[in-house]
Amino acid sequence: MRENPLVLHVLGARPNFPKAAPVVRALDSLGVRQGIIHTGQHYDALMSDVFFADLGLPEPIANLGVGSGTHAQQTAALLIGLEGVVLEHTPDLVVVYGDVNSTLAAILVCAKLGIPTAHVEAGLRSFDRTMPEEVNRIVTDSLSELLFATSPDALSYLASEGIDPRKVHLVGNPMIDSLFGALPSLDPSPVVKRLGLPPRYAVATLHRPANVDSPEAARELVDAVLEVSEQIPLVIPIHPRGRTRLAEAGLVTSPSVYVIDPLGYVDFLSLVRGAALVVTDSGGVQEETTVLGVPCLTVRPNTERPITVSHGTNRLVTPALLPAAASKVLSDGAAIPAEELPVMWDGQAGPRIARVIASWLHGDNLAPAAHNRVTP
Repeated sequence: MRENPLVLHVLGARPNFPKAAPVVRALDSLGVRQGIIHTGQHYDALMSDVFFADLGLPEPIANLGVGSGTHAQQTAALLIGLEGVVLEHTPDLVVVYGDVNSTLAAILVCAKLGIPTAHVEAGLRSFDRTMPEEVNRIVTDSLSELLFATSPDALSYLASEGIDPRKVHLVGNPMIDSLFGALPSLDPSPVVKRLGLPPRYAVATLHRPANVDSPEAARELVDAVLEVSEQIPLVIPIHPRGRTRLAEAGLVTSPSVYVIDPLGYVDFLSLVRGAALVVTDSGGVQEETTVLGVPCLTVRPNTERPITVSHGTNRLVTPALLPAAASKVLSDGAAIPAEELPVMWDGQAGPRIARVIASWLHGDNLAPAAHNRVTP
């Protein structure tokens, strides 16, 4: 290892940024030399630039600007772009986050070049390989040198896949670190006023291919969402490019449906904090509502975040069951108390990850059961 080792973080899509920010800050406090590669998988201000500002992330050393496309097109562009940047900077470790195509591409590039990698949010499994993200998770975990798990169930999944336990560390959830840091700024009132929303409203985020890619699935989802909007006004942040498909399925702005552009990190979480209900098919939103104590209905047959279901803040529903489930949540009235959060969801995941990385960079031996002995 070099005397002054370099760590690069690969970030590509909106969910990556709140996971990375606590790790970047904690490594900086330990004096670790580092840089950010922004792949541009989410490439406009609404989907990425505002997150750098909201989360205090430093300017990236490279912005690949790969944009959208099919999975093959996007991954191919990512492979080519990342290889050049990695070869230029010769990092000692590359840190990847979550399950997006940028993560998969970075893992493949580094594996071919013999550069070690660390995966933050390792071990999440939906056990549904029709999800592109599930394939990305499995490949990424199988090739990573360091695996940082956010919840205890991830440990058993990784063990069942034959992952060396010396590589695995239970550290908590860095996305929750970012949420805790933002809490003092999360005021729904200005966002509600700016958007012209009524005091009581629900929020929906919808983008999973299984829900929106086929006209039949999109229509079924839109019909269910419109039924929910008959019970409570519903605000739906969605990118204009994704809006077209849902509009073709019948989703239109009306007095009870507010279709808006994506929001920045603080604005979106402020909106969620004030909501009576959240309807989503996103992974990270399930975790954020768990901390904020906002009831969440996830329109999917499975989740890679089962801890949110067992914790009682989240429920899986089909589109057909969504209106009735929403009715029950709304009639129950009160938000779900979050007196005890999942283990290690305490705002200290970033420092835990940074300590492991710093030790690894300096050649310290990590004990086989290190993931069971990480101190808060």
